[in-house]
Amino acid sequence: MSADSLQFLVSAPRGLSDLLARELIALGADDARERSTGVTFSGTLATAYRACLWSRLANRVFLELARFNVPDTEGFYAAVREIDWAAHLGPGATLACDFTGQHPAITHTHFGALKLKDAIVDSLRAERAWRPNVELERPSVRVHAHAHGTNFTISLDLSGESLHRRGYRGAAGEAPLKENVAAGVLIRSGWPDLAKQGAEFLDPMCGSGTFAIEAALIAADRAPGLSRDYFGFLGWAGHDAAVWSQLLEEARARSRAGEAIKLVMRGQDRDAGAIRNARANAQRAGIQGLVQFEVNGLSEAAPANQPDAGAATGPVPGLLCTNPPYGVRMEDRETARAVHRELGAVLRERFHGWHAAVLTGAPELGLELGIRAHRTHTVWNGAIECRLLRMKVDPGSEREPGRLGKGDTNLRDTPGARMFANRLAKNLKRLQSWAERAGISCYRLYDADMPEYAFAIDVYRTIEPDASGPELTWLYVQEYAAPAEIELDAVRKRRGEALSTLSDVTGVPEERIRVRTRRITKRGDQYGKVQNQANYHVVLEDGLKFLVNFDDYLDTGLFLDHRDTRARLRAAAAGKRFLNLFAYTCTATVHAAAGGAVATTSVDLSNTYLNWAQRNFELNGLTPDRHGLIQADCRVWLQDAARGRERYDLIFVDPPTFSNSKRMEGVLDVERDHPELIDGCARLLAPGGLIVFSTNSQRFRLDESLSERYDIRDISAKTLPRDFERNPRIHRCFEVRRKEPPNPLYRPPGVR
Repeated sequence: MSADSLQFLVSAPRGLSDLLARELIALGADDARERSTGVTFSGTLATAYRACLWSRLANRVFLELARFNVPDTEGFYAAVREIDWAAHLGPGATLACDFTGQHPAITHTHFGALKLKDAIVDSLRAERAWRPNVELERPSVRVHAHAHGTNFTISLDLSGESLHRRGYRGAAGEAPLKENVAAGVLIRSGWPDLAKQGAEFLDPMCGSGTFAIEAALIAADRAPGLSRDYFGFLGWAGHDAAVWSQLLEEARARSRAGEAIKLVMRGQDRDAGAIRNARANAQRAGIQGLVQFEVNGLSEAAPANQPDAGAATGPVPGLLCTNPPYGVRMEDRETARAVHRELGAVLRERFHGWHAAVLTGAPELGLELGIRAHRTHTVWNGAIECRLLRMKVDPGSEREPGRLGKGDTNLRDTPGARMFANRLAKNLKRLQSWAERAGISCYRLYDADMPEYAFAIDVYRTIEPDASGPELTWLYVQEYAAPAEIELDAVRKRRGEALSTLSDVTGVPEERIRVRTRRITKRGDQYGKVQNQANYHVVLEDGLKFLVNFDDYLDTGLFLDHRDTRARLRAAAAGKRFLNLFAYTCTATVHAAAGGAVATTSVDLSNTYLNWAQRNFELNGLTPDRHGLIQADCRVWLQDAARGRERYDLIFVDPPTFSNSKRMEGVLDVERDHPELIDGCARLLAPGGLIVFSTNSQRFRLDESLSERYDIRDISAKTLPRDFERNPRIHRCFEVRRKEPPNPLYRPPGVR
């Protein structure tokens, strides 16, 4: 491979590709071309090393090894084997493999990574009679395959691990803001030029200090990778140690020169623990002498250099850059709203002439600042879509806090808000009376009926566990995150219009309204825990009690679209042995037990959900002697159970659409794996037994080969509750029976 013809791809957080392209050109890259999440360029190995060492914006730097077009798995394996891997992995090297994208024959990234690894290992074993060991953490060489249709690109990951990990952040100082995102915000806000002019910097809510530390690294001309002790090229057989050593020495010399800068760079926070972490992080970053951290509340924020009344000109305008808190729960949002208002008041009162950069994950809260943003940018911090509001604090930029602009009316009085309120009131009138007649206490009130107001709004009526005291009504609001191409002003205006009407229309006070944002995640991403409040409430369904949690998770513990499915299971369970796979909080199991099941078994991988399920059992007087809970990977458990003698008359299986839990063997993809799951259930099915298979996959198609061995009945329409009729694709549900005739002598255990 010619040293003058190397091709590279550098990935970066979404929203920063234009800045990354300019940065790479300054580092010596040729033919730099932007992509949605990165930049391609050609250049020398030294240029790639500079990118690893100096890029403040990059995630990873990939060196392209090969491109090919193959239609199947075998072709992929053969093409990878043809690469001269001995030129990249020397004896004793360790290996890790990654796979991204989607190929017609390789739809699973885990499977693709395994085939990539097999081809590399088999090639080295055949040519050099040795094989590398796999090491997922800090391998000698990390190889990356990307599929785009039938086209593949094979690359070396020269960074080894994401470059946002500068090496200065300690375990106690973990913060949600990634270092390269912070640097991108600073660069976008003009900090490099302001620093050269001698401007002051302040983050008044600094947390663990990421903005302030990145600002100091930029001002001091210190390479962000200088504190790292690991890069992906250090164990690579093609590594040019002399070039790297020279680049390191140049970076150290520039860092030493930068220590002489005379700038005021400060971070403050009211949390003393956060300030301790920030100081420790600054020391690890090698800039502890350049940035000051102090314990102070937002109300104490002020410029360090006050204007001199007698001076002909004032000091260079500084930059205030911060990432204020934004709330997930309604009461947290109100606290966040108050923080934004206070920040705006402090800016308007004390920071005239300053530049301000506010990064927020709740854009409508920017209205509370009372300062017009002259530029707005979309920035992604991992999977979180944020807005960067850039402002110049002067009298001309001020506006009334909480309003869209000078002279705008209150949001609840806009035509859009009135239209949304009318639709909500119409739904409430229709569904509330239906729910009361049917004895339903939890139902969907609104589901993106008006596409521009993309919310799902559920009503929950809770009771005391002993049914004493009054019922309380709650609203659980899920906002579907708007695509990045939708203008910020439109997003925040519509969100504000919708949320401003909820309490008035429904009569539910704001303290009992919870708001969540559901985002489209890349395949395999998991929604994690979002709070840790442990506030559980009791609801009734068909006379049964269930715990729900509005604060800690994106799902409440009760899937409302399965209400009719649970009722069918209850009606079918009398005298049956019932199995619930992917049991979640076991609401279906409780229904089956109430329907007269002689015994139940529930399997789930999550101990959290099984503990939740146990509490549901206790609420309904179910004892563990006939109702077993098993923590296991359901696919592995099915294989093990098939070797035993236990059989079931009624099986409910409701797998997630996609799961790659670290505790699970392999990856579960319901579109690919449902035949295996149904076959596994069938092996445990007693004669005449029934499998009820359900999925919420929006693009699910049942494998046609299953009809050769099973009688299958699509009951999706019959299990669609009235309050979900607007979305008939909310779930798919099937009854599955073996085609063999039942044994007339068989009796379910416990039935005489």
